[in-house]
Amino acid sequence: MNSTGYIERREQIETYFDRTAAKAWERLTSNAPLGRIRASVRAGRDQMRGTLLSWLPQDMRGLRLLDAGCGTGALAVEAMARGAQVLAIDLSPTLVKLAAERHAEQHGGSPVNALGGRIDFRSGDMLDAGLGRFDYVVAMDSLIHYDTPHMVEAMQRLGARTRSSVLFTFAPRTPLLAAMHSVGRLFPRSDRSPSLTPVSEPRLRAGLVQGIGVSGWKEGRTQRIASGFYTSQAWEWTRS
Repeated sequence: MNSTGYIERREQIETYFDRTAAKAWERLTSNAPLGRIRASVRAGRDQMRGTLLSWLPQDMRGLRLLDAGCGTGALAVEAMARGAQVLAIDLSPTLVKLAAERHAEQHGGSPVNALGGRIDFRSGDMLDAGLGRFDYVVAMDSLIHYDTPHMVEAMQRLGARTRSSVLFTFAPRTPLLAAMHSVGRLFPRSDRSPSLTPVSEPRLRAGLVQGIGVSGWKEGRTQRIASGFYTSQAWEWTRS
């Protein structure tokens, strides 16, 4: 992997989410009223999060989960409610702080629930090997800004530390998505995220088969979510 390219891209993403559009994402992930475009994005993200959660065990007591790119922590909270030990990490300290504050408000500041679930919020790189090993990894819309080679490399590094399954999303390369990206350039520059990188599903599959496939991983369920200006595809990869 071109580490320099990955680091440069990671820094662009961190700058956007932590400084440029933190307030916009705080509003997007709340219950505040939104315009039509952003409301469609919120609805799509809610549907995607529900899909990924449906692929995780209902009883996660004693299981460790990495929420890779946790944002404001909605998925992490749902996993914790099932009893999971969640490490929720994001590049943006601002969003992680917001996630921790929301969690404290909702749960009265208690770090552990009745099922033993808890969340450890951190800011940093989701690929840091120092985070340890996990039973499950969920990377919802956190790899969509990277190209296919970097995405495959990220999956290899995450898979090396995961016992059961890695669930991630990617931006599928479709004419409709390309058109929406063009329209998206009309958004105010201050609110515009680093461009998504639509990838070819067959090319991504080939890369993953040659990458983590040789280490005993196989593809599982996949689901595309399209809601207005939100289009993303979930993919499950599991250990054989």
